[in-house]
Amino acid sequence: MRWLIIGMLGALAALAAMAAMAKDGKPGVFDYYVLSLSWSPNWCAIEGDARKSDQCEARHDHGWILHGLWPQYHRGFPSYCQSVKPAPSRSMTAEMADIMGTSGLAWHQWKKHGVCSGLSARDYFALSRQAYETVIRPPVFRRLDRTVKLPASVVEDAFLKANPTWGPEMVTITCKQGHIQEARLCLSRDLKPVPCGRDVIRDCRMRDAVFTPVR
Repeated sequence: MRWLIIGMLGALAALAAMAAMAKDGKPGVFDYYVLSLSWSPNWCAIEGDARKSDQCEARHDHGWILHGLWPQYHRGFPSYCQSVKPAPSRSMTAEMADIMGTSGLAWHQWKKHGVCSGLSARDYFALSRQAYETVIRPPVFRRLDRTVKLPASVVEDAFLKANPTWGPEMVTITCKQGHIQEARLCLSRDLKPVPCGRDVIRDCRMRDAVFTPVR
């Protein structure tokens, strides 16, 4: 009997957890956005070149590309929400390649994050582009003519200097495999800068992170 009761309690806990996840994944229910900007040359050096991604072809000169606009809770985030909104067309995702590198990334971002925004695919991509265009991307990084190593804090300082209305609590810099990876910027639902949640502000502490120049 004891083991039966324990089993039933376990099943109830699992059902409660599933219900909580379903509630947390409701489209349009979130607190703010994280705008994630990826330094394309570093992504290409780490994995894009090996994938032979079109994003990394020499004819492009991508710098900070839009990785995504992510609905976020004050703690945690929703993903892969069940949405009744139609999926974006191929032409819709192709139109995002100029700032996202590839149409494939645009599709993936819609499928994982856009569906949780509560917006249609067209409106989500329009808002993503608007958010991307509100940020001044520091021009200094496009002037590099060779690979350098620098503290991640230098990248954050450059963004803060270029965007003087931002505070340090509104932006975080991430690293991956010894490279500067992304600048993640926190925005309200109407795209005003806001403080990030504690689980977003996790600055890279590297003092010698690799920064690859635009080819």
